[in-house]
Amino acid sequence: MFYSVRVDGTISLFSAEASGPGLADLAGVLCGPGRMTGFGRTAARLSALVDEPWRAGALARECRRRGVQAQVSAAECGRPLVRTPFRVDLLPLEQRWTHGEEKVLPDGFRLDGAMLRMWALAAGSPQGNGYLLALDPEAPETHERLITALAQLGVPAKAQKGEDALLRVTGRRRLAHVLELIGDAPAGAEPAWPSLVPVVRAV
Repeated sequence: MFYSVRVDGTISLFSAEASGPGLADLAGVLCGPGRMTGFGRTAARLSALVDEPWRAGALARECRRRGVQAQVSAAECGRPLVRTPFRVDLLPLEQRWTHGEEKVLPDGFRLDGAMLRMWALAAGSPQGNGYLLALDPEAPETHERLITALAQLGVPAKAQKGEDALLRVTGRRRLAHVLELIGDAPAGAEPAWPSLVPVVRAV
């Protein structure tokens, strides 16, 4: 169980636990490295290449919380891969997030805390006095719209200088708001969570 409670003791309308876990939350993985693959027009599956094995394990556990089994394996490139089976109930996600063979951001997309939590697990990391969220470099048309979606959630972000596929959130108040939205880190995922103390990466 994770909690995200404001200082006044109330729960944010958009926080991860404002409603129970649902399949719609998996859209957060698609904000980052996730991809949907359809099987004809009858089923679809979600897959994501991630940078660390613990990310794949954490995403698989979050999928199971939503009633979706997910397998963790190594892709041909050697990176960890988390992938669900083909399922009928994942077809709506595939239909909204793909156009032809390209990933697109659905019209009217609204980000919430549960989706942001999944995005953080898949591709978030603290750096210095900020927090980075990786985008999908193969879906550049989603980038500006995801910046807008974050701003609508009260999390202004900018493209990392020199890195078109990374968004950076800075400022203690903004980072505190991200933490309010996504709740506590699940076991083992602490390295992906925002920190209110500047984080220095070893070189």
